Amino acid sequence: MKDRILVTGGAGFIGSNFIHYLMGNSDVEIINLDFLTYAGNLNNLSGLEGNKRYKFYHGDICDKKLVEKICVEENVNGIINFAAESHVDRSILDSTPFVETNVKGTVVLLDIAKKLEIPNFLQVSTDEVYGSLGKEGLFTESTPITTNSPYSASKGAADHFVHAYGHTFGMNVKITRCSNNYGPNQFPEKLIPLMILNALDGKDLPVYGDGKNVRDWLYVEDHCSAIWTVYTKGKTREVYNIGGKNEKQNIEIVNLLLDILNKPHSLIKYVKDRPGHDQRYAIDNNKIQTELGWEPSLTFEVGIEKTVKWYLDNLEWCRNILDGSYMDFYELQYGNQR
Repeated sequence: MKDRILVTGGAGFIGSNFIHYLMGNSDVEIINLDFLTYAGNLNNLSGLEGNKRYKFYHGDICDKKLVEKICVEENVNGIINFAAESHVDRSILDSTPFVETNVKGTVVLLDIAKKLEIPNFLQVSTDEVYGSLGKEGLFTESTPITTNSPYSASKGAADHFVHAYGHTFGMNVKITRCSNNYGPNQFPEKLIPLMILNALDGKDLPVYGDGKNVRDWLYVEDHCSAIWTVYTKGKTREVYNIGGKNEKQNIEIVNLLLDILNKPHSLIKYVKDRPGHDQRYAIDNNKIQTELGWEPSLTFEVGIEKTVKWYLDNLEWCRNILDGSYMDFYELQYGNQR
Protein backbone atom coordinates (compact mmCIF):
# COMPACT_ATOMS: atom_id res chain seq x y z
CA MET A 1 0.00 0.00 0.00
CA LYS A 2 1.35 3.41 -0.95
CA ASP A 3 2.16 5.76 1.91
CA ARG A 4 -0.51 8.44 2.32
CA ILE A 5 0.61 10.72 5.11
CA LEU A 6 -1.39 13.38 6.90
CA VAL A 7 1.02 16.25 7.60
CA THR A 8 -0.51 18.68 10.07
CA GLY A 9 0.75 22.25 10.14
CA GLY A 10 2.26 21.83 6.70
CA ALA A 11 1.98 25.51 5.75
CA GLY A 12 4.30 26.59 8.54
CA PHE A 13 8.07 26.93 8.49
CA ILE A 14 9.24 23.39 9.22
CA GLY A 15 6.11 21.67 7.90
CA SER A 16 6.31 23.33 4.48
CA ASN A 17 10.01 22.57 4.18
CA PHE A 18 9.25 18.96 5.10
CA ILE A 19 6.57 18.67 2.42
CA HIS A 20 8.97 20.03 -0.21
CA TYR A 21 11.59 17.57 1.05
CA LEU A 22 9.21 14.61 0.70
CA MET A 23 8.06 15.70 -2.74
CA GLY A 24 11.67 15.64 -3.89
CA ASN A 25 12.94 12.62 -1.96
CA SER A 26 10.10 10.09 -1.87
CA ASP A 27 7.02 8.92 -3.74
CA VAL A 28 4.57 9.31 -0.84
CA GLU A 29 1.27 11.11 -1.18
CA ILE A 30 0.77 14.03 1.21
CA ILE A 31 -2.40 15.41 2.72
CA ASN A 32 -1.67 18.76 4.35
CA LEU A 33 -4.02 20.03 7.06
CA ASP A 34 -3.33 23.56 8.29
CA PHE A 35 -5.50 26.12 10.10
CA LEU A 36 -3.53 28.97 8.49
CA THR A 37 -3.00 30.96 11.66
CA TYR A 38 -0.55 33.88 11.55
CA ALA A 39 2.47 31.62 10.88
CA GLY A 40 0.80 29.44 8.24
CA ASN A 41 1.38 30.64 4.70
CA LEU A 42 0.31 28.82 1.56
CA ASN A 43 2.97 30.74 -0.37
CA ASN A 44 5.43 28.45 1.42
CA LEU A 45 4.05 25.63 -0.76
CA SER A 46 4.11 27.37 -4.11
CA GLY A 47 4.83 25.04 -6.99
CA LEU A 48 2.75 22.17 -5.63
CA GLU A 49 -0.56 23.35 -7.09
CA GLY A 50 -2.06 20.59 -9.20
CA ASN A 51 0.48 17.98 -8.11
CA LYS A 52 -1.36 14.65 -7.87
CA ARG A 53 0.71 13.61 -4.85
CA TYR A 54 -0.34 16.63 -2.79
CA LYS A 55 -3.65 17.86 -1.40
CA PHE A 56 -4.40 20.72 1.00
CA TYR A 57 -7.20 20.99 3.55
CA HIS A 58 -7.90 24.14 5.57
CA GLY A 59 -8.87 23.20 9.08
CA ASP A 60 -8.07 22.84 12.77
CA ILE A 61 -6.52 19.69 14.24
CA CYS A 62 -8.84 20.20 17.21
CA ASP A 63 -11.83 19.58 14.89
CA LYS A 64 -12.23 15.87 15.49
CA LYS A 65 -14.96 15.30 12.91
CA LEU A 66 -12.98 17.03 10.18
CA VAL A 67 -9.72 15.21 10.94
CA GLU A 68 -11.45 11.82 11.02
CA LYS A 69 -13.29 12.57 7.77
CA ILE A 70 -10.02 13.47 6.04
CA CYS A 71 -8.24 10.39 7.34
CA VAL A 72 -11.04 8.09 6.19
CA GLU A 73 -11.66 9.68 2.78
CA GLU A 74 -7.95 10.02 1.99
CA ASN A 75 -7.09 6.54 3.29
CA VAL A 76 -4.35 7.96 5.51
CA ASN A 77 -1.87 5.43 6.87
CA GLY A 78 0.46 7.79 8.71
CA ILE A 79 0.35 11.06 10.66
CA ILE A 80 3.23 13.48 11.20
CA ASN A 81 2.22 16.27 13.55
CA PHE A 82 3.93 19.62 13.03
CA ALA A 83 0.89 21.71 13.96
CA ALA A 84 1.79 23.88 16.93
CA GLU A 85 1.85 27.30 18.41
CA SER A 86 5.60 27.67 18.71
CA HIS A 87 6.81 31.08 19.86
CA VAL A 88 7.83 31.41 23.52
CA ASP A 89 7.12 35.14 23.65
CA ARG A 90 3.55 34.61 22.47
CA SER A 91 3.04 31.86 25.05
CA ILE A 92 4.07 34.29 27.79
CA LEU A 93 1.51 36.82 26.57
CA ASP A 94 -1.29 34.21 26.33
CA SER A 95 -0.83 30.48 26.88
CA THR A 96 -4.40 29.43 26.01
CA PRO A 97 -3.82 28.86 22.26
CA PHE A 98 -0.81 26.71 23.13
CA VAL A 99 -2.89 24.42 25.33
CA GLU A 100 -5.59 24.20 22.66
CA THR A 101 -3.39 23.41 19.66
CA ASN A 102 -0.35 21.74 21.17
CA VAL A 103 -2.07 19.58 23.80
CA LYS A 104 -5.71 19.16 22.81
CA GLY A 105 -4.89 18.99 19.11
CA THR A 106 -2.31 16.26 19.66
CA VAL A 107 -4.78 14.24 21.72
CA VAL A 108 -7.40 14.58 18.97
CA LEU A 109 -4.92 13.21 16.44
CA LEU A 110 -3.97 10.34 18.76
CA ASP A 111 -7.62 9.43 19.36
CA ILE A 112 -8.30 9.30 15.64
CA ALA A 113 -5.14 7.32 14.93
CA LYS A 114 -6.19 4.85 17.61
CA LYS A 115 -9.79 4.60 16.39
CA LEU A 116 -8.86 4.13 12.73
CA GLU A 117 -5.82 1.98 13.54
CA ILE A 118 -3.50 4.27 11.58
CA PRO A 119 -0.20 2.39 11.80
CA ASN A 120 2.29 5.28 12.04
CA PHE A 121 2.30 8.40 14.20
CA LEU A 122 5.21 10.80 14.60
CA GLN A 123 5.15 13.78 16.97
CA VAL A 124 7.50 16.64 16.08
CA SER A 125 8.63 18.14 19.38
CA THR A 126 11.41 20.38 20.65
CA ASP A 127 14.52 20.29 22.83
CA GLU A 128 12.90 23.04 24.91
CA VAL A 129 10.95 20.40 26.85
CA TYR A 130 14.21 19.49 28.61
CA GLY A 131 14.57 22.89 30.26
CA SER A 132 17.89 24.69 30.53
CA LEU A 133 21.49 23.45 30.64
CA GLY A 134 24.43 24.93 32.47
CA LYS A 135 27.76 25.50 30.79
CA GLU A 136 28.41 21.75 30.50
CA GLY A 137 26.44 18.72 29.37
CA LEU A 138 24.01 17.79 26.56
CA PHE A 139 20.36 16.85 26.34
CA THR A 140 19.91 13.11 25.83
CA GLU A 141 16.69 11.21 25.26
CA SER A 142 16.71 10.25 28.95
CA THR A 143 17.00 13.84 30.18
CA PRO A 144 13.92 14.52 32.34
CA ILE A 145 11.28 16.83 30.91
CA THR A 146 11.60 20.10 32.85
CA THR A 147 9.62 22.75 31.03
CA ASN A 148 10.30 26.41 31.80
CA SER A 149 7.89 28.32 29.53
CA PRO A 150 4.19 27.95 28.73
CA TYR A 151 5.20 26.94 25.19
CA SER A 152 7.55 24.17 26.30
CA ALA A 153 5.04 23.05 28.93
CA SER A 154 2.44 22.54 26.20
CA LYS A 155 4.88 20.58 24.04
CA GLY A 156 6.03 18.50 27.01
CA ALA A 157 2.43 17.68 27.88
CA ALA A 158 1.77 16.62 24.29
CA ASP A 159 4.86 14.37 24.37
CA HIS A 160 3.57 12.74 27.54
CA PHE A 161 0.25 11.99 25.82
CA VAL A 162 2.03 10.49 22.81
CA HIS A 163 4.11 8.26 25.07
CA ALA A 164 1.04 7.30 27.12
CA TYR A 165 -1.00 6.31 24.05
CA GLY A 166 1.88 4.22 22.79
CA HIS A 167 2.29 2.47 26.13
CA THR A 168 -1.41 2.05 26.94
CA PHE A 169 -2.77 1.15 23.51
CA GLY A 170 0.28 -0.38 21.84
CA MET A 171 0.32 2.29 19.14
CA ASN A 172 3.33 2.78 16.88
CA VAL A 173 4.30 6.28 17.99
CA LYS A 174 7.61 8.10 17.75
CA ILE A 175 8.80 11.49 19.01
CA THR A 176 11.53 13.73 17.63
CA ARG A 177 13.00 16.59 19.64
CA CYS A 178 15.02 19.06 17.65
CA SER A 179 17.24 22.04 18.36
CA ASN A 180 16.67 25.52 16.90
CA ASN A 181 15.96 25.51 13.16
CA TYR A 182 16.83 28.15 10.60
CA GLY A 183 16.36 28.42 6.84
CA PRO A 184 13.79 29.45 4.19
CA ASN A 185 10.20 30.44 5.02
CA GLN A 186 10.74 31.08 8.72
CA PHE A 187 8.26 33.56 10.18
CA PRO A 188 10.09 36.80 10.98
CA GLU A 189 9.42 36.85 14.72
CA LYS A 190 12.21 34.28 15.11
CA LEU A 191 15.77 35.40 15.76
CA ILE A 192 17.52 34.91 12.42
CA PRO A 193 14.88 36.26 9.99
CA LEU A 194 14.02 39.09 12.39
CA MET A 195 17.63 40.21 12.51
CA ILE A 196 18.12 39.89 8.74
CA LEU A 197 15.05 41.95 7.89
CA ASN A 198 15.64 44.61 10.54
CA ALA A 199 19.24 45.00 9.42
CA LEU A 200 18.19 45.41 5.79
CA ASP A 201 15.78 48.16 6.83
CA GLY A 202 18.29 49.86 9.12
CA LYS A 203 16.11 49.18 12.18
CA ASP A 204 17.24 48.31 15.70
CA LEU A 205 18.11 44.65 16.27
CA PRO A 206 16.52 43.79 19.65
CA VAL A 207 18.66 41.33 21.63
CA TYR A 208 17.36 39.92 24.90
CA GLY A 209 19.46 40.45 28.04
CA ASP A 210 23.20 40.20 27.41
CA GLY A 211 22.71 38.07 24.27
CA LYS A 212 24.72 35.20 25.71
CA ASN A 213 21.94 32.59 25.70
CA VAL A 214 23.19 29.57 23.79
CA ARG A 215 21.26 27.51 21.24
CA ASP A 216 22.17 24.57 19.01
CA TRP A 217 21.32 25.49 15.39
CA LEU A 218 20.23 23.10 12.63
CA TYR A 219 19.41 23.90 9.00
CA VAL A 220 15.75 23.09 8.41
CA GLU A 221 16.30 20.68 5.50
CA ASP A 222 18.59 18.60 7.71
CA HIS A 223 15.80 18.50 10.28
CA CYS A 224 13.41 17.31 7.56
CA SER A 225 15.72 14.49 6.52
CA ALA A 226 16.04 13.44 10.17
CA ILE A 227 12.27 13.35 10.66
CA TRP A 228 11.85 11.19 7.58
CA THR A 229 14.64 8.91 8.78
CA VAL A 230 12.90 8.44 12.13
CA TYR A 231 9.50 7.95 10.49
CA THR A 232 10.80 5.25 8.15
CA LYS A 233 13.50 3.59 10.29
CA GLY A 234 12.97 4.57 13.91
CA LYS A 235 11.88 2.13 16.60
CA THR A 236 8.34 2.25 17.91
CA ARG A 237 7.64 4.25 21.07
CA GLU A 238 11.12 5.80 21.03
CA VAL A 239 12.35 9.40 21.28
CA TYR A 240 15.08 10.67 18.96
CA ASN A 241 16.99 13.90 19.59
CA ILE A 242 18.02 15.90 16.51
CA GLY A 243 20.70 18.57 16.68
CA GLY A 244 23.23 20.39 14.56
CA LYS A 245 26.23 20.39 16.91
CA ASN A 246 26.38 24.14 16.32
CA GLU A 247 26.21 25.88 19.67
CA LYS A 248 26.13 29.64 19.28
CA GLN A 249 25.34 32.53 21.58
CA ASN A 250 22.50 34.69 20.29
CA ILE A 251 24.82 37.67 20.07
CA GLU A 252 27.25 35.63 17.94
CA ILE A 253 24.44 34.98 15.47
CA VAL A 254 23.48 38.66 15.36
CA ASN A 255 27.07 39.81 14.84
CA LEU A 256 27.60 37.24 12.09
CA LEU A 257 24.46 38.33 10.23
CA LEU A 258 25.51 41.96 10.40
CA ASP A 259 28.90 41.03 8.97
CA ILE A 260 27.35 39.01 6.13
CA LEU A 261 24.98 41.88 5.30
CA ASN A 262 27.71 44.49 5.75
CA LYS A 263 25.60 46.42 8.25
CA PRO A 264 26.84 48.34 11.31
CA HIS A 265 26.92 46.62 14.69
CA SER A 266 25.54 49.85 16.15
CA LEU A 267 22.10 48.57 15.11
CA ILE A 268 22.19 46.12 18.03
CA LYS A 269 19.94 47.19 20.89
CA TYR A 270 19.85 45.19 24.11
CA VAL A 271 16.33 44.92 25.56
CA LYS A 272 14.86 43.60 28.78
CA ASP A 273 15.32 39.84 28.98
CA ARG A 274 12.45 37.43 28.40
CA PRO A 275 10.91 36.11 31.66
CA GLY A 276 12.36 32.68 32.53
CA HIS A 277 14.74 32.75 29.56
CA ASP A 278 16.56 29.39 29.34
CA GLN A 279 20.31 29.87 29.28
CA ARG A 280 21.53 27.02 27.09
CA TYR A 281 20.27 24.17 24.91
CA ALA A 282 22.53 21.53 23.38
CA ILE A 283 21.64 18.19 21.80
CA ASP A 284 23.35 14.81 22.02
CA ASN A 285 22.85 13.29 18.54
CA ASN A 286 24.39 9.93 19.35
CA LYS A 287 21.20 7.83 19.26
CA ILE A 288 19.95 8.91 15.83
CA GLN A 289 23.47 8.74 14.41
CA THR A 290 24.39 5.28 15.70
CA GLU A 291 20.98 3.60 15.37
CA LEU A 292 19.65 5.21 12.19
CA GLY A 293 22.76 6.56 10.45
CA TRP A 294 21.60 10.17 10.26
CA GLU A 295 23.79 13.22 10.64
CA PRO A 296 23.57 16.85 9.48
CA SER A 297 24.71 17.49 5.91
CA LEU A 298 25.43 21.23 6.22
CA THR A 299 27.80 23.14 8.43
CA PHE A 300 26.38 26.23 10.08
CA GLU A 301 28.63 28.45 7.96
CA VAL A 302 27.15 27.05 4.74
CA GLY A 303 23.60 26.96 6.07
CA ILE A 304 23.56 30.56 7.27
CA GLU A 305 24.89 31.84 3.94
CA LYS A 306 22.13 29.90 2.14
CA THR A 307 19.57 31.33 4.54
CA VAL A 308 20.64 34.95 4.12
CA LYS A 309 20.64 34.51 0.34
CA TRP A 310 17.10 33.10 0.44
CA TYR A 311 15.79 36.12 2.35
CA LEU A 312 17.59 38.52 0.01
CA ASP A 313 16.06 36.70 -2.97
CA ASN A 314 12.57 36.61 -1.45
CA LEU A 315 12.01 40.07 -0.04
CA GLU A 316 8.49 40.20 -1.48
CA TRP A 317 7.57 37.12 0.59
CA CYS A 318 8.92 38.91 3.64
CA ARG A 319 7.11 42.19 2.95
CA ASN A 320 3.81 40.38 2.48
CA ILE A 321 4.16 39.07 6.01
CA LEU A 322 5.50 42.23 7.59
CA ASP A 323 2.58 44.37 6.43
CA GLY A 324 0.13 42.06 8.22
CA SER A 325 -0.87 41.28 11.79
CA TYR A 326 2.67 40.32 12.72
CA MET A 327 3.49 43.99 13.20
CA ASP A 328 0.83 44.30 15.93
CA PHE A 329 2.65 41.61 17.89
CA TYR A 330 6.03 43.17 17.15
CA GLU A 331 4.90 46.51 18.57
CA LEU A 332 3.41 44.82 21.65
CA GLN A 333 6.59 42.87 22.30
CA TYR A 334 9.27 45.45 21.52
CA GLY A 335 7.60 48.81 20.98
CA ASN A 336 7.88 50.07 24.56
CA GLN A 337 11.58 49.26 24.66
CA ARG A 338 12.66 51.61 21.87
